[in-house]
Amino acid sequence: MREANRTARVWPRKAVVLLSIASLATAIWLGRAIAQDFICSSRDTASSEPSQKQSFHQLMNQAMTVMDQDMKQAPMIGNADNDFAAMMIPHHQGAIDMAKAELLYGKDPVLRRLAQEIVVTQQQEIVVMRRQLDPTLAHSRQNGEKP
Repeated sequence: MREANRTARVWPRKAVVLLSIASLATAIWLGRAIAQDFICSSRDTASSEPSQKQSFHQLMNQAMTVMDQDMKQAPMIGNADNDFAAMMIPHHQGAIDMAKAELLYGKDPVLRRLAQEIVVTQQQEIVVMRRQLDPTLAHSRQNGEKP
């Protein structure tokens, strides 16, 4: 009986460690490719051509401006769960855009690793929040089913 309880407590920890390692490996692998993709596929293509390299300051200001606009336009319906997810999606996207700018211009290995982790984890979190906002999944969530 004690062994079963110990196994039940240890397994979630191992899963968290394995998922963390997998996320970190993915972040390292993505690194510069993600940042390079960002510079070529800017959200606001009208103001910047893919061939024209933007400064770090310009990228950060653009990320903040777009994040601000998107958060102000998030559909608020008075449901705390919905409104939280609706606001956090553009907030997370803003963090991703800023992290990509760090990957392009940053030199500090600790901050670059943090930026890589931000890109990976916050993209995953955006997927989760979008699923929660998906009206086709609302019925299964209300019934306690897993989507």
